[in-house]
Amino acid sequence: MGGDERTTFPEAAVMRSCTSEFVARLTARNRLPLDYSVASLRLVDLVVDGLRRDQPQRNRVAGTLLGLGAYTGEVIVRRAGGTWVDFDAAQRELFRQAVGVRMPDGRVWNPLGKVVNRFESGAEESVQRLYLLLHGRTAQWKAVCG
Repeated sequence: MGGDERTTFPEAAVMRSCTSEFVARLTARNRLPLDYSVASLRLVDLVVDGLRRDQPQRNRVAGTLLGLGAYTGEVIVRRAGGTWVDFDAAQRELFRQAVGVRMPDGRVWNPLGKVVNRFESGAEESVQRLYLLLHGRTAQWKAVCG
């Protein structure tokens, strides 16, 4: 992910490194505490809300939205035991993304798309709430975020 606001992400095998690069650039410029914690997902929602507030065209912030979606996915991978996966053709069509996260129970999640949905629809779409939907994570979320 360069400064060109790229609108696609590479394959699952390199998601972690791309996400790390995005986070390093974003935190260096804005001093955001993106530390891959569950609690930091609230900050992702707030950043997307800030992008929405200025009402830009989605294509102007597409790279940032995808970076925030990748960050969300990486939190799920690190904190909930998910794995980055390349979507098959049917999943790509359904999710409109090339990669997602598969949980140990086999369910597949679309964190990149969730961030785009937050941008397009507002507060009813939340990466913070997405984490609550992960199997067995409600109690942990309440303990971390009160």
